[in-house]
Amino acid sequence: MRVERDALGEVEVPDDAYYGAETARAVRNFHISRQRQHPLLIRAIAQIKLAAARANVAVGALSDEIGEVIERAAQEIVEGGFADQFVVDAYSAGAGTSIHMNVNEVIANRAGELLGEPKGTYERVHPNDHVNMGQSSNDVFPTAMRIAILTNLRSGLLFQLDNLVGALNMRAEEFQGIVKSGRTHLQDAVPITLGHEFAAYANMVIRAADPLFAAEKRLHRIPLGGTAVGTGFGTAPGYREEVVKQLRAITELDLESAEDLVEAVRNLGDFAEFAGALKTLSLALGQIANDLRMLSMGPRAGLAEISLPAVQPGSSMMPGKINPSIAEVMNMVCMRVSGAEHTVALAAGAGQLDMNVMTPVIADELLKGLGMLHRAVEGFTELCVKGIEADVERCREFAEASLGIATALDPVIGYERAAELVVEAFRTGRTLKEVVRESGLVGEEQIDELLDPRRYV
Repeated sequence: MRVERDALGEVEVPDDAYYGAETARAVRNFHISRQRQHPLLIRAIAQIKLAAARANVAVGALSDEIGEVIERAAQEIVEGGFADQFVVDAYSAGAGTSIHMNVNEVIANRAGELLGEPKGTYERVHPNDHVNMGQSSNDVFPTAMRIAILTNLRSGLLFQLDNLVGALNMRAEEFQGIVKSGRTHLQDAVPITLGHEFAAYANMVIRAADPLFAAEKRLHRIPLGGTAVGTGFGTAPGYREEVVKQLRAITELDLESAEDLVEAVRNLGDFAEFAGALKTLSLALGQIANDLRMLSMGPRAGLAEISLPAVQPGSSMMPGKINPSIAEVMNMVCMRVSGAEHTVALAAGAGQLDMNVMTPVIADELLKGLGMLHRAVEGFTELCVKGIEADVERCREFAEASLGIATALDPVIGYERAAELVVEAFRTGRTLKEVVRESGLVGEEQIDELLDPRRYV
């Protein structure tokens, strides 16, 4: 162990650790989730450190030599280095201060090492004075959250949603001629095609993703440069404009500085809006998964109008049983993401005075939720939707047996008489055609035409 000092006194730190005193204290203090912070969040903080070093050098606040080694250390983290050194629990000090300082300390020790300095000395590169120059957890951490979410969204969920829409549309085209009974209130309804239903699923995903794009756009507005309370206290002249320019180039994201940094530092409403958009999407995906489970239920004692790919045995007790496992997982992930919206809303509304300290829980909920939804949609598309098969005969039988087709009789004999015939058919167990024919209310030549479900889709 080595001994470091901070404002509270001496702290023991593992001798080979690149982190320092504040991280060591946080490791002792926080054993909450027993999970570390999301790798994309660490990467985003390192990208900010890289941009800040370049900006501070550009405006003359930091020497070229110190700026260069901070850049090298930060770039190594961006590329995945030192991953085992980010040891603070995902649920730690408010405002993400401990997580932020963990990155500052690793960069400072690595940069010092590049200059030949032993870990823990900080004589030439200090985590606060140099790595954190012109910055605060209050503007760095919310900016890093935005970068991590945008990176995750672009490379993950949006791509998988496109694939899902494509797969649903392919099934819609394949099933466009398969007539089946519609069902409203889980009861017989007028005819529809299986293709109609799958085309609707594709459009449900498209519509449900619309709020996601609007919420994503707002996340490009960053508070970086505002430091502690949004006034920019502690920054060199020109730093704010330069750091945003550098960060935009590093991340390749269309980031822009918030017009009012005081507002941007304290207001986390953009994250609540994004969480709401994820919930909207989850509700649609969950409904689709529910429908697929119901349409495939059986194989002998249910609807069984479609079959889902068999991916694994479904029971530890019943031999040969196959469950809709992929759709079930989709449902559970959607529930998890929907619940995260409430957590984020509470956190976003918990701001006090000049800032909101609840950023770590928001980051954890959104980044984990995004990752789970991304992977669930990918599995749902590849292991479920792409392999769905239709039972054409089963769909036809239900379409012809449905009492909902009686709606076609309304213009001929009226709603009341048609309803009487439906009740009679149900009571006696006969087909609607048989009951209509026996009633004599409809001409023989009209019966087959009026009660042909294919005519109405």
